[in-house]
This record gives sequence, C-alpha cells and structure tokens, in this order.
Amino acid sequence: MPAAKPTVRRLLAVTEAQQRQLAELLVDCVDGGASVSFMHPLTMERALAFWHGVAEGVARGERALLVTEDAQGIVGTVQLILGQPENQPHRADVAKMLVRRRARRQGLGAALMRAAEDLARKCGRTLLVLDTASEDAERLYARLGWQRVGVIPDYALLPQGGLCDTTYFYRVLGEHVAHGASPE
Repeated sequence: MPAAKPTVRRLLAVTEAQQRQLAELLVDCVDGGASVSFMHPLTMERALAFWHGVAEGVARGERALLVTEDAQGIVGTVQLILGQPENQPHRADVAKMLVRRRARRQGLGAALMRAAEDLARKCGRTLLVLDTASEDAERLYARLGWQRVGVIPDYALLPQGGLCDTTYFYRVLGEHVAHGASPE
C-alpha cells in the first residue's frame, strides 16, 4: 500500500508547544550536520529563541511558516520570507527547509517546497530565491524545477566546523510586472 501523501499546513500563529517542536526539529538537523546558520552543539534555549523570533515574524506577516507533521509532531518545516525591500514586492526568500532525520526520504521536502511555491503564488510572489549547502537538497530543488545560479565557495561554517560552499537557486512562478508598467 503506498504511503499517504504528506500534508502541509500553514501556521498563522505559532504556539509555545509548536515552537518547542520546531526547536527540537532544528536541533535534530544541526546534530545531523545541516548548515542552517547554527553551530553544534545547538542548545534548546538558542533554538527556542530562534523560533520565538520566527513566531513574531509570522505574527507581523513578514514570514509564512509551513509545517508537516506525523503522529509524534512536527517533522518538517519551511519558511517564506515575505518581508522584502520595497523594490522587490514580487519576491520571497525560501528559508530553513528542515526535515527530521527519521522522516527523510518520504517526500516531505518535496511536499514542503511545492506548498511554499503555491503559497508564494497566493501571496502574489512571482520569484523565489534560496541557498543550500546540501547536495541532497540541491538534487531535490533541481528535480522540482529550480534553476541553479552558482556556488559561493567557503560561504559558511558547517555545524561541527570547517568551511562549506553554498549554492543559490531561483524559481520563477509567474510573469514579472515592473512597478508602474502595465502587463501586455
């Protein structure tokens, strides 16, 4: 029997319990070597502080937070950073696409990315940008139709130390209309 299609939902407000689950997810990913802005060991206190800040951004409408869950709670997440400079109202950044190690290779990353793209369209965004230091994520993004821009060498540190490259991708979701121009 085929596995059920992952369900992704948007959190319009982030409870303390959800922040804790998201913090546990982040710690799991950093423990597994994910280069997602944090060094190992990542304390629960620091992870909770990060998610508290994300929750505030969600409340202000600057970020959209998507999650996928299983019977044990949140196992995956991705964010759309909607709060962009005034000359980039058509764009959003994709950030912190995370899947618990125990839940990987089940289609959750692809489901999260498709949901992020759909939500971006609903929010009027026509261009998405992201970066990654993960070869597995690179393959996923390429499979989903993202365009690889290039690699910046020695961009950041891996959680346990040592420099790593990052690869930038973009995805055009629709037609761009210049400010003040009428579509033809």
